[in-house]
Parts: sequence; structure tokens; C-alpha cells
Amino acid sequence: MDFDTPVNRIGTHSVKWDAMEAIYGVPASDGIAMWVADMEFRPPTCVQTALEKMLAHGVYGYYGDETEYLDAICWWMKTRHGWTVDRAGIFTTHGLVNGTAMCIDAFTKPGDGVVLMTPVYHAFSRIIKGAGRVVVECPLAVVDGSYQMDFAAWDAQMTGGETMLILCSPHNPGGRVWTEAELRGVADFAKRHDLILVSDEIHHDLVMPGNKHIVMANADPDIADRLVMMTATTKTFNIAGAHSGNVIIADPALRARFAERMNAMGISPNSFGMFMATAAYSPEGAAWVDALCAYLDGNRKLFDAGIATIPGLKSMPLQATYLAWVDFSGTGMTQAEFINRVQTVAKIATNHGTAFGTGGETYLRFNIATTRAQVAEAVARLQAAFADLQ
Repeated sequence: MDFDTPVNRIGTHSVKWDAMEAIYGVPASDGIAMWVADMEFRPPTCVQTALEKMLAHGVYGYYGDETEYLDAICWWMKTRHGWTVDRAGIFTTHGLVNGTAMCIDAFTKPGDGVVLMTPVYHAFSRIIKGAGRVVVECPLAVVDGSYQMDFAAWDAQMTGGETMLILCSPHNPGGRVWTEAELRGVADFAKRHDLILVSDEIHHDLVMPGNKHIVMANADPDIADRLVMMTATTKTFNIAGAHSGNVIIADPALRARFAERMNAMGISPNSFGMFMATAAYSPEGAAWVDALCAYLDGNRKLFDAGIATIPGLKSMPLQATYLAWVDFSGTGMTQAEFINRVQTVAKIATNHGTAFGTGGETYLRFNIATTRAQVAEAVARLQAAFADLQ
């Protein structure tokens, strides 16, 4: 697998590259795009082959007979995560942001509180507010430089008006792989406060060596009556443009409620995404993911070592995802000052921490799923941009 050969995405309708100057003032010609969470790598050959077969056939009609597609999902979850999935509980949505929005629509009502452990993936807050629900921020605690759950503080925040908790596992942007004990704590919290638990596990395949992701459905089987699982091929295999994700529900009553809303909204799958997912969830796809994670681990080590040389900057230990979460609070600079140095001096476009909610104010999120050479270049630019601190 080749992760070192750069792919020029400028002018290809890539939001990551073609929109960054308008949003961040960083020109694509000499800037580095490290914001949008997609990778600079081509997907495994098996995915490309599946698409080429579609193109050769030349007729792009409605997708029928989902047996092979559903079997591939079940095989992947069983072999990669030790999780037995009932095919009847798999729903295909237009990505997991859409899947989350569908959960909010199906299981809550306007005015309900939806709990987020912040800082967390920014789209959650956007769609909660857009649906007329209330974002309830439960801040994560930073202990020894890493995020920890603070259930006692969160218990005190609950008012009884909350009906859902959205968990990000592994955590974006902090890169935490939650332990089995932590996941059981989340399940107990959901039970105590009678919350539907939506577990977004889109990054569950992108785990650094030495860490192990535990599927929420396995962490506490007794929570099945309030649990909604969400997974996707899109982050794992860099096919986010397919906008395809899976909402997986074991409980028959929850499943029926979700199916009702899916039917009411007229949602049906994208055939391109289904062909790609079927091909990706295979032994060839698995070998590619193993190689990818090893490569990302090398990028992580290079990036963290470089950040560690800059006084005042600290990168949170990355256990999963390809998103480095860097704290600039030690510089003593205002948010505007450190953002200016990164964007204007280093010419790197990153996600601003404030977008992720309470607790993100002093951070920037860097996407390191790019060539090793580009990670090295980004590190060198950051070192130069903050050279006066060294």
C-alpha cells in the first residue's frame, strides 16, 4: 500500500483544498490543508475495482438485494470488533451526520435536551440546534493531559429535561479510546437519567497500535433497550463523498421507531456507497486498514515529536483517529494570536477548537492523515512560526 505518493486534489471540488482560502485565508497553492476530516490517500484497490465494475456496466439504477452488502457489514463487525450484528437492525443513512439527525428526529421532541461530552465533533451541536432541541454540554475533564469522564459533575447538571446522549467513541477531537469501565459508566449514566444513547463509532477502525476499541454494544449488553449504534466505511476507507453510514439498532421497539421515521422521510441508500462498502468490508480492505493504522502511527509520532519542541504547545496523546488535538494555552497567546501564526505565518488550515464546544477554546485540530513528507513540512512550518518561543 502506498501512502507516500502525494495526490493533487486542488481543483477537484475537494472542500478541504478548494474552500480553505475562502474560509481560512490559506491559499491552496502554498498552504497545507489539515482541517476537514478526510485523508489524502486513495482507498484500497478493492473499492476502486468495485467502482470500475459499475462504470464498465454503465447503468446506474436503483440498488436491489442487499444480502451481500449486509453480510459484509456483519462480517466486518464480527471479525474486526467481536460484535454480532443482526442484519434486520441495519439501516443505511446518507452518512452519520444524517444518521444522527434521524436519531434526534425519531427519539426526541422539540425542546428536549441532548447531552454532549464536550469538546466534541462540531456537527452534533449544529444538528441538535437545527432540530429545535437544546444542547446540554457536559465538559470532559483533562487529567494528566488526557480527557476523562466526570460523571459526578454531569449528574449534578441533569434537570430531567434531557432525553438523549450522543457519545463519540473513539473521541473526536481528543483521540481517546474509551476503556470498558468508562463505557459502562456511560451506560449507567444513560440509565440513571433515562437517556437514549447514540454511540457514534465512525472512527472505530482507526486505532493506534497498542490500543483496543470496545464496541458500546459489547461493553454493556444490558443497555440494548436504549442503545443506537452508528458505524460507517467512510472514515475508515476515505470514501466520505459516498455519504453512506449505518445506524444499527438491536432493540425491536427502537428499531420500529427509527424505521417509521426513515419511511416518513423517504430515505433510501446510495448505490455507489453500498457497492463501495461491500468491497471495503473484506479481507483485502482489512489488510489495507492495518497498513493504514501503522502509517498513521508513524505520522503521529513525527507530529507529536515536533510539537513537543515548541514551548507552550502540547499535543493530546492520540490513541485513535487521525486528528491531532493541540493545546496552545501554554504560549500565553490569545486565540486570535495563535490562530494567526498557524494560518498566516505557517499557512496551515486547521479546525478551530471553539467549534467543538466548551473546553476547546485553546486548541486547534490538525488532520495528520497525509503523506509523511507533508506532516514533516507542517511541523517545520509550525516550529518556524513559533521560533521566538524557543
